Amino acid sequence: MAKNSPNLNPLINEKNIQPIQFLFEKELLEEIQKVSAIKQVPKGEIMIDLGERIKFIPLLLEGAIKVVREDDSGEELLLYFVEFGSTCAMTLNCCLENTSSEIRAICESDTTLIMVPVAFMDDWLTKYRSWRNFIFENYQNRLSEMLKAIDALTFLKLDERLEKYIKDKSKVTKSKTLKITHLEIAMDLNSSRVVISRLLKKMENQGKVVLGRNTISINY
Repeated sequence: MAKNSPNLNPLINEKNIQPIQFLFEKELLEEIQKVSAIKQVPKGEIMIDLGERIKFIPLLLEGAIKVVREDDSGEELLLYFVEFGSTCAMTLNCCLENTSSEIRAICESDTTLIMVPVAFMDDWLTKYRSWRNFIFENYQNRLSEMLKAIDALTFLKLDERLEKYIKDKSKVTKSKTLKITHLEIAMDLNSSRVVISRLLKKMENQGKVVLGRNTISINY
């Protein structure tokens, strides 16, 4: 995984598995427990970087992950967020096609994951219906989110994209107060800090947000 990501903790037990029991049948849960590992990544750390070979499929237990693409000039574009009980569809795509990562995955908060070795993915697709459903549903959900991101970039004005971004970020972090700088927002929305600051001030004047030092409190 990313160079600055913590090492895997090989200890995994029934307590770790419990949050995802509703997703998979008993036999698959037992296999996950035997072959997988727990990984804890602090907020702001890169979990998967561009060009990496994917060795594990991450199952999110706690926290949230931001998935971005980067163009040739180094500009980033936010694709979607990954929340509890989900995985990254772009990671799955790399696993299936045995290619390097084309995305960067950054932890939005302190994050705990179950890391499933890629070697078991194909076997489980044929062996367990719940695993097939999980993989295909994640593909469908992430594709839908990417289409929404494209629609927002194409059809929405920047102030509308900013409001949507704040709502989405509040949802995945489960907080009405976001700890984020105007520059970070500008990078995610492929804009400038000056423009984002002006739009945020406009939202504050409309009573939609309250701006603090590197914080945004949401009123809508």
